Parts: sequence; structure tokens; C-alpha cells
Amino acid sequence: QVQLVQSGGGLVQAGGSLTLSCAASGSSISINAMGWYRQAPGKQRELVAIITSGGTTDYADSVKGRFTISRDNAKRTVYLQMNSLKPEDTAVYFCSADVFVFTIPAGQRHYWGQGTQVTVSS
Repeated sequence: QVQLVQSGGGLVQAGGSLTLSCAASGSSISINAMGWYRQAPGKQRELVAIITSGGTTDYADSVKGRFTISRDNAKRTVYLQMNSLKPEDTAVYFCSADVFVFTIPAGQRHYWGQGTQVTVSS
């Protein structure tokens, strides 16, 4: 059983910073790309940032220069450092991971964290 457990988030004033963390657990797995998505009320879930197992990153244009994604492979944890937050960053943030499971039935699967609210006040 693979689980992604998120921590962090909360309420912050515009211009402030927050850090989100997401730890993966499970046995007989190999974690490939990990990422962060967000979903604002009435909007579709959108990709915020993604990082490969080798450390290559990509960001949504709206967060480039303000957010930084990183990961600690030994801890199976992905982080999202969010700086210069804006009210439009308000959303529920979800972490995700592409995981290869070696136990039968083996295969690549996609997992989601439980979501955490980030609210940026103006």
C-alpha cells in the first residue's frame, strides 16, 4: 500500500512564504516523478511543479521564480517552497507521485496526497 502524507499549508498574508511537504511510504516500490498540483474553488486541478527522480524540475508559468520544488530521495519526500505568495495562489494543494510497484500485480501507478489548504490573504 502506497501512501502520500502531506504537511504544511495554512493561512499567510500576501508576500509571505509557506513550505509544503509530502512523504511517501510503502514497500517494494520505486518512486519516479513527484509533483504538486492545486485546485481553487470552481476551477480544475492544475500542475504547479514537477520534479523527476534525477532532479529535473518544471513549473507552471504562474509560479516560476516564486516557488521551488525539491525532493529528498532517501526520505521519499517532496517539498514545495512557496515565496512571494499572492491571493491567487489560494487553493487546495495536492502532492502526487508516479510509483512503480514491484509486488504483484506489478506496474506503474499514480498516487495523490490528501490535499492541504493554502490561503493567502490580501
